[in-house]
Amino acid sequence: MVDQNIHSSSVGTSFQRTDLKDKVLGIAKYTADLSLPNMLHARVLRSPHPHANILSIDVQPALKMAGVHDILTPFNVGVGKIAPDVPILDTKVRFVGDEVAAIAAVNLYEADTAIDLIKISYDVLPFSTNIDTSLEMGNLKIHAHGNIVNGGPIVEARGNVEEGFGQADYIVEDSFTTPDHHPASLEPRAALASWDGARLTMWKPSRGIHADKAILAAALDVNPNNITVIGPVMGAGYGSKDETRTSILAALLSIRTGRPVKLELNREEEFLAGRRRHSTSTKIKMGVKKDGTVTAVHVKTVMDTGAYLSSGPGVVRRAGQGALYLYRCPNVKYEGQIVYTNTPTAGSYRALGAPQGHFALESLSDQIAEKLNMDPLKFRLMNHVGPEGQPGERTTPKNQIIDTQPVEGGVPFSSNELRQCLILGADAIGWDKRDQIPTPTGPIRRGLGMSMFIYRGGPGGQSNAEMSLDKDGCFTLNVGFMDVGEGSSTVVLQMAADTLGVLPQMISLNSGNTDNTPQSPMTAGSTLTFSAGQAAVRAANQLASVVIEAASEAIGLADTEGLYITPDGVCSMSGDGVKFADLANKSGLLKAAVSVTPGSKDYIVNSFGAHFAEIEVDIETGYVKITKYVAVHDSGRIINPKMAKGQVRGGISQMMGFTFLEDMEIDHSSGVTLNASFLEHKSPTIMEYPEIEVIFADSIDPVGPFGAKSLGETPCIAPAPTIANALYHATGVRLNHLPFTPDSVLTALKRLR
Repeated sequence: MVDQNIHSSSVGTSFQRTDLKDKVLGIAKYTADLSLPNMLHARVLRSPHPHANILSIDVQPALKMAGVHDILTPFNVGVGKIAPDVPILDTKVRFVGDEVAAIAAVNLYEADTAIDLIKISYDVLPFSTNIDTSLEMGNLKIHAHGNIVNGGPIVEARGNVEEGFGQADYIVEDSFTTPDHHPASLEPRAALASWDGARLTMWKPSRGIHADKAILAAALDVNPNNITVIGPVMGAGYGSKDETRTSILAALLSIRTGRPVKLELNREEEFLAGRRRHSTSTKIKMGVKKDGTVTAVHVKTVMDTGAYLSSGPGVVRRAGQGALYLYRCPNVKYEGQIVYTNTPTAGSYRALGAPQGHFALESLSDQIAEKLNMDPLKFRLMNHVGPEGQPGERTTPKNQIIDTQPVEGGVPFSSNELRQCLILGADAIGWDKRDQIPTPTGPIRRGLGMSMFIYRGGPGGQSNAEMSLDKDGCFTLNVGFMDVGEGSSTVVLQMAADTLGVLPQMISLNSGNTDNTPQSPMTAGSTLTFSAGQAAVRAANQLASVVIEAASEAIGLADTEGLYITPDGVCSMSGDGVKFADLANKSGLLKAAVSVTPGSKDYIVNSFGAHFAEIEVDIETGYVKITKYVAVHDSGRIINPKMAKGQVRGGISQMMGFTFLEDMEIDHSSGVTLNASFLEHKSPTIMEYPEIEVIFADSIDPVGPFGAKSLGETPCIAPAPTIANALYHATGVRLNHLPFTPDSVLTALKRLR
């Protein structure tokens, strides 16, 4: 075995992204850039009603058009399902924009013209555009099993919250809401399908080509061995690029017509039929003793999943992890409930659930600190969960991997530098001078705020990797994961290169095609660097042993003693050696393959962080300006510092929209989304992004590859509560409802007066 630290030369450096050149030069091909001979173009007919049964569809006038080749309707697509509550097409529509029919024509003009000729008879039903109405609509079911997913909330608990509240000197409780929040990726969804009579090939933006292959096979009733999924370059993922009907409709049209079919959503369709962040309503209660000790935490969150469930169960569970585990407390309870409404579907979106949950938790923490007449930083330093984990006893069997979202106590963290994050951030922002900010005479008020967070640390599903020495003397790392725009392929390449003892430039990455890559899970949950990184490191380690063994035979040595790998080849202490190309030609294919189930049986692997902000509030206009922002993260060893800082800055900037601007506005009288375009859906521009100082804690995780753990989603968690707490410090106004628009700030200021 080769020690992964011996030849370290790339890990820890800002090695240039492997995909950078093609993207900058415009060479990179996205799904929408692709075309095939004889290709048809598809369009989707969408429901004008938020809730209705489809009684009949007359497609004959459209089919008479010369350029129209096929039309899919709920009456001719079969019974396949994309998800348990999502058939290929359904005779019931559940939101304005729901798919009714799909048409394939020789060009988009013909397809759009034909759509207008389709005649549909609807039985319009009463509908709900909000959680409260859905909960009250007992006799009107959006889905057959009702409007409450699984009939009630998930419940996670440790200890006894009632006993904990009984021990408290103070109990503080409040309610918080967060809005629908759309990822608004620059690349809308697209799919290109080609059926040759026996085999389906699908090109699509994907965060999991092998998962997509399984979904296609199940929905279309096609043998998975007869399906190839190819993931081109992705124009931003944010977790939201999957979970829709787009690829299934394109595939079925191709199968039925025998011609390639491309379906690309326009911007309005992306807003409507894509996936948004769940809006939430949260009630939170915390009990503390007079000395500041937390005795109990109880949180109830209700999430709006829209018309379909998508990834709702995972989202609502992750929304409660901060309440369950961020503060050291023996008595906690979290109840998370998901409700259907007749609105566009919510799904996975970067840090799913955690921003909503931490907004409530960290806003309430500041209220408690005020109740105790205690500095908010001191309260957190006193109560944050430590390296030892939570009080209590382990319930996971000793031979099983610990959940990265645990409830149980008695299990330590593999690494936990949250305290270091708090101290470093406080020093960088000048927290010790927080109470010395001068009160100006004009309309500007200044304030400092902070929050902290916890997030799963990287272990995900089983990861596989293969690595080989090629005849040209270079190497190939063969993986099934997808780089969704965050540069993870570069990071994994760096780790593999340093493990093997060669330069990253000597390794080619093969990914993005299910035909020639090993099974891998989706790029989700900030797991890729940790999980795929472990697989790549082990594959490189195994290949190193194989290469050295082959080199000893090629050189004519009795054993491998004294042999080591250099960027030029294998050398011995005596000076003998063999170049990689010569070794490959002599020994044939040299290859290693590994399968890894990431995680730890002894530790919880989590990432942590603390954010701090200095703001100015104009009390005459309600405008909030961030004058300084500091983000401190414990993500273990940082593999590529420049990309890591970019991830943090990008995540924070993205959440400025969540905090200040973005909300999908639904007309409650019609169910219509009012701002399904970049003209009406306002997102921050570079002019609104603050300068962000990024600091990484001095941390090496003993479980993660090269000491690394998760980073991709964690920057999105803290901005909203950090700004909320700074806003209160500046003005005395506590805003519990996002986004913080100038109007909402002014309204709150008027109430304060």
